[in-house]
Amino acid sequence: MTINNRWLLPQGIEEALPAEAAKLEHLRRQLLDLYASWGYQLVMPPFIEYLESLLTGTGHDLDIQTFKLIDQLTGRSMGVRADMTPQVARIDAHQLKQDAPNRLCYMGTVLQTRPDGFGSSRSPLQVGAELYGHAGVESDVEILCLMLESFKIAGVENVFLDIGHVGIFRSLAAQAGLDDAQEASLFEMLQRKAIPEIQAFLNELDLDSDVAAMLLSLAELNGDESCLKRAEQCFSKADESVKQALAYLQDTVSKLRQREGELNIHFDLAELRGYHYQTGIVFAAYVPGQGQEIARGGRYDDIGQVFGRARPATGFSTDLKTLVNLSVNQQTASVPSAIFAPCSDDVALMTKIAELRAQGERVIEELPGQQGDAIAMACNRVLIQRDGQWLVEGIA
Repeated sequence: MTINNRWLLPQGIEEALPAEAAKLEHLRRQLLDLYASWGYQLVMPPFIEYLESLLTGTGHDLDIQTFKLIDQLTGRSMGVRADMTPQVARIDAHQLKQDAPNRLCYMGTVLQTRPDGFGSSRSPLQVGAELYGHAGVESDVEILCLMLESFKIAGVENVFLDIGHVGIFRSLAAQAGLDDAQEASLFEMLQRKAIPEIQAFLNELDLDSDVAAMLLSLAELNGDESCLKRAEQCFSKADESVKQALAYLQDTVSKLRQREGELNIHFDLAELRGYHYQTGIVFAAYVPGQGQEIARGGRYDDIGQVFGRARPATGFSTDLKTLVNLSVNQQTASVPSAIFAPCSDDVALMTKIAELRAQGERVIEELPGQQGDAIAMACNRVLIQRDGQWLVEGIA
């Protein structure tokens, strides 16, 4: 790197200049206040941990996304967090250790080896909420409603949801008796909705015809709510666990509509994002013109097991930068609201400046010999001494 391009940042790593940083901080405070009003307590996990903690159990899916390094004090492998969800699960399971439902929220930078979902950033400002200790539909609905309320606060409009349930595929795969390799192959084909490949693959396995038909139908069970009715017919010969997962999905959407009214919801029973991580309902939020999801979440009941307590869990996460970029609340440059104080050792001036700042005013003090006047310092008012008093006056 030459002296002429030392200012360049790595691809996917961003910085926020004052105007954008102000928007990010404003929204950060709004969202944390929102989560607090719903009973979600803020936690601040460390930016770096030992790998076995970050990548244990359901965290293994994050392995390829995690930057790794060696701890110079212990010689052990460490990782920079690529997702805060496993960390928050550790806090619930190992640190808080309570039996009642536990609501936690978080916000902070994560670092990823490659972009993942939220735009092209490798350093999202991840914000999210997790609800531990309840396994029912109601907690999934609460998390979905909180996510939707986050979008309203952020000014993100025209959101539509994509919802599925990983338990349907998992139960059908068990009913078919698929081994791990066969299940992984079928999973990959379903993500591409490669129906001819799926058909040929199932034919090679010599499965029961009813079970094969149900697995094949997954690739086409997507669309509006009518696809759930079609699923009921397709899965009439499925094990009870499949029917229970479908009923759970229907109940979740019904209760969500009761609370939120009309919603634009798309169903896809073959969309298995986070399949090795999630255990039940999975969902993502999209907006028109944005190819990647702007938020994601779901149920992941097994995540705390490796930390000593396998508590039921559900949650969502999003990227603060993405929300700011998509917000319809983008404000045009307003008249700066700041007061310029002249360079002086006058005690009365220092007292006046302190009083103004205590009142919430923004006061910028002139420095000796500096270049630039009040306007150059983005001030629209000045402190002027008149008749022995320091007064605030507008700039003509």
